[in-house]
Amino acid sequence: MRLSGMNFNVNLGDTMIQVDTATLSITDNSAVSQSGGVPDGFVDGDVSASGELSVNASNFALVSDAAKSAGAWRAMDTFDIMFYAKTSKDEMKVEAFGCRIKLSDILDIDKKGGQASLFKIPFDVTDPDFVKINGVPYLRPEEIENIVQ
Repeated sequence: MRLSGMNFNVNLGDTMIQVDTATLSITDNSAVSQSGGVPDGFVDGDVSASGELSVNASNFALVSDAAKSAGAWRAMDTFDIMFYAKTSKDEMKVEAFGCRIKLSDILDIDKKGGQASLFKIPFDVTDPDFVKINGVPYLRPEEIENIVQ
């Protein structure tokens, strides 16, 4: 059996939630260097990562409880998000570190019904540990060694 979205578990910090959809995108602004208009290597560029979780009301309540404990949505501490899936043939683990959530699309009401209300939770990756894919960091150790938090 191959991996599909149905195989993934998502942990926000210590809390496992069920997501309807999830994304994580990395932006790497590394570029080709040129001499006289001819490629001659590359230069590192800045990086960023962000994503979005879409959850139903029950799972949104779990995140709401954490916000309530913090005193406000914007008062929540950052947390790590882990996406993990395993089948008999494949395994995938993606970790995003120091995620800070923002809310969007908290209401999308359709009086016709027919589907569950979903809540969108965008997030940004804020920690120098950045992202690991199957245990392999995206950034080289020397890229983050002098960053003081």
